[in-house]
Amino acid sequence: MSEKPAAYAVTERLSRGRAFREKPHPYRSDFERDRDRIIHCSAFRRLEGKTQVFAPGLDDYYRTRLTHTIEVAQIGRTIAKELHLNISLTEAICLAHDLGHPPFGHAGEKILDNLMNRFGGFEHNRQSLRIVDLLEHPYPRFVGLNLMYETRLGLGMHRGPFDRPSANLFAESNCSLEGQVADIADRIAYNCHDLEDGMRAGLLDNAKLKNIAIFADAQKQINAGAIKDRSIRQTRTAKAVIDRLVSDCIGASKKNIARAKVKTLKDVYGTGENLVVLSAKEAASLAELEKFLLQNLYLHKALLQTTDKIKNLLGKLFKKLCRKPELMPAYFRRFIPEEGLQRAVCDYIAGMTDRFCLKMLGEI
Repeated sequence: MSEKPAAYAVTERLSRGRAFREKPHPYRSDFERDRDRIIHCSAFRRLEGKTQVFAPGLDDYYRTRLTHTIEVAQIGRTIAKELHLNISLTEAICLAHDLGHPPFGHAGEKILDNLMNRFGGFEHNRQSLRIVDLLEHPYPRFVGLNLMYETRLGLGMHRGPFDRPSANLFAESNCSLEGQVADIADRIAYNCHDLEDGMRAGLLDNAKLKNIAIFADAQKQINAGAIKDRSIRQTRTAKAVIDRLVSDCIGASKKNIARAKVKTLKDVYGTGENLVVLSAKEAASLAELEKFLLQNLYLHKALLQTTDKIKNLLGKLFKKLCRKPELMPAYFRRFIPEEGLQRAVCDYIAGMTDRFCLKMLGEI
């Protein structure tokens, strides 16, 4: 927690606790323990081998799903500290928010969703909850990580342009402010580091970028013309955008929270609107950057040309494992009776790194 937690911050006293009661730890809070359990789980480690935008291994300088997650947590901690929220809870949600992402990024998610169309679909936020509630099993008394209710709420209600929250799984109308911080930290992080990685890859036209207001302002702020090293210029530009958006979020959120007159955590849960926000001006600036990245990076032909290949590969692997589930580890086969064959296969594939998925396809 911050030194002076706000009355509307999540605290252990206000928490709904864990599904399975546990003895308190002598020197770590419950939300610190959540954060540590997430960091030590196998699904977190595998994020290192999962695509963010560029496939892992193509270049050591591009982000992976793991480095994205760490950057989200850093931004989340900063915002939570300044808003006097529960920093450990914010960090736990940030670190776990992408545990459910499958190999090959959002393309992989869409393909798995199509393959699972008749069996409940696939969505990475729901998968994150499956991982922390069921698939991870490091304890003898129960399955899952037995996370605090508020940590799970933040995962299930994670919102963003590419995310559909599983709000029906929880009674609350809205997430805690800590969960809202994780949402906006994720959005700031991926837009800024995807901008940097896209420039580094040479996929973004600098002339077109200069028409994007937030980019042009950042270049002016760092006096980009005086920085001769292209790599340094790209990095400083992205960092200037991050600083601008984080600073704006802190100021706008403080005003928004005061305007909404929330006094307690219950007030936050009952509020229909998110209170952790960007100002209208910066929200529009970020939306302009997002639109540019969608059209010029995510839909770039150099990235799209791999989508059909991935669709074919994942489709073959899914069908093969459904026909021969004995090719899966016994750990995943044990879920078949209760969860169904297709869901067990989906869980196994979703947990794979890009490289392991390709390796298994080569073997079978």
